[in-house]
Formats: sequence, structure tokens, C-alpha cells
Amino acid sequence: MKVLVIGGGNMGLTYSEGMSKSELLNRRKLMIQDLDSATLKRLRENPEFEVYDHLEDCLPIADIVFIAVKPYHAEELFKNMRRFVNEQQIIVSLMAGVTIDFIKEHLGLHKIVRTMPNLPAKVGKGVTSFTASKAVSRVEILMVRNLLDTTGDSIHVENETFIDKSTGISGSGPAYVFYFMNSMLEAAKAMGFSDNDSRVLVSATFEGAVTLFNESNVSAQTWMDRVASKGGTTRAALDSMEDDNVKELIKKAAYSAFNKAVELGKKPT
Repeated sequence: MKVLVIGGGNMGLTYSEGMSKSELLNRRKLMIQDLDSATLKRLRENPEFEVYDHLEDCLPIADIVFIAVKPYHAEELFKNMRRFVNEQQIIVSLMAGVTIDFIKEHLGLHKIVRTMPNLPAKVGKGVTSFTASKAVSRVEILMVRNLLDTTGDSIHVENETFIDKSTGISGSGPAYVFYFMNSMLEAAKAMGFSDNDSRVLVSATFEGAVTLFNESNVSAQTWMDRVASKGGTTRAALDSMEDDNVKELIKKAAYSAFNKAVELGKKPT
């Protein structure tokens, strides 16, 4: 199988590095295409890539094409791609807000997969939601999923509405976590801890809590109840957050990201 990634920026490079190790490539090098000279130079330093600067040299021979460019470049890119694609190719979009119908219309193809990646894919801990057009077979969906799983986990969702919803949870979610971490770091420093000690206290706490959650069948609420004894310090902190309506504000933020994703989908370029 020949896999091509169009776009060698952060997201394109992340998925390229993961997928280049997939057995589906059957020892072939992963193809990656970009236009920027500095990016091309950096990509060519990786011996696992076959790097191209012209679409006509790689796009016609690809079986699966991952598109990892900024959404506002989509329409121009599709114009350049259209004369080199064929109806058997599977197009996998890593672009936010670009709908399956938009891709179908501008490429004249029917096998389209739309995804919502997230930042932890850079360290193999990502989660990618994806959905596919009806023309994509079950076997083809499994192949795409196998490739996506090289950067972490993937979930196959029913339709594009869940792609937009995933944006509000997993796509934008790492920023929520960093926001909470940053607040705790500021609190630790205000209490007198050094920068290094503050970082250790906060990062290890997050990592430990996530590990506890993942290695058990216990709900987040139950873990909260176990940690927060009546009249204790943790209960005081949780009560303060409840009084300030923090839970509802977090939900509101997630829905704001979801609504923005829907808006972007109506105006992809």
C-alpha cells in the first residue's frame, strides 16, 4: 500500500512519523509532499520518508492520501489535486471544519474519511475521531483506522456531527488540561514553591490521576469521593469549585468549541 501525506507541518509530520512504521506500508517508504523549502529540507533528513515537492510525482500513485494543511488552503489545494486523483483513492482529511461534502465536491471523489486529531498524537498518546462516507468499505475503514492508531487511539463515530463534538472534547481538550495545569502552577508558585518544584508537583499529580483512572473501572466521580473525605482539605477545594460553578463553566467551554467547529464547517475556506 502506498500512503501519501500532503502537508509536512506539525500535524502532517506527527502522523507521518507514526504511519511510516505501519506494517500496512509493506516496507515501502511513506510519501510526504510539501511546498515550503525549509520544510522539505527537514523532511528529507528522515530516511523513512520519500519526500516530494510536486503533486504530480506522488499523488497519482497513492492508495490513501492524508491531507494535513490549514483549512483555508483546502480549496486551492483541491484545484491542484483534482487532475491527479482517481476514484479508487481514499482521501483522509486531518483538517478542522472541512466537510466530507466539500471534499467530494471539489475533488470529484467519493471515498472520503474526515478526522479530528488532537495534540498528544505527537507523543503517541493522541485520540483521533473519524467518520467515513458510504463509499468507503469496511475493509478500507479498518486500514485507515490501523494507520490512525499509530499515533495513539482512534474511535469510529457515526457521522460528522460527532466529529464536531469531538472537537469540543478531545480536539480542543488538551488546552483545557493545560489551562487547569497552568492555574495550579500559578497557585504553587504563589505559595512559594520554585518553578521546578511546581512543575513536578503539578505534572506528576496529573499523570498519576490519569493512570489511576485508566487502570481501573472506577468513575471519575468515585475517585473524587475517595480522595475528598468529609471536612477535609480536598473537600474544601471541591466545594469551592462547586460554589463557583466550575463544572458548568467547563461544559460551556466544550460546547463553545463544538459550536465553533459547526460554524467553521459551514465556511471551510
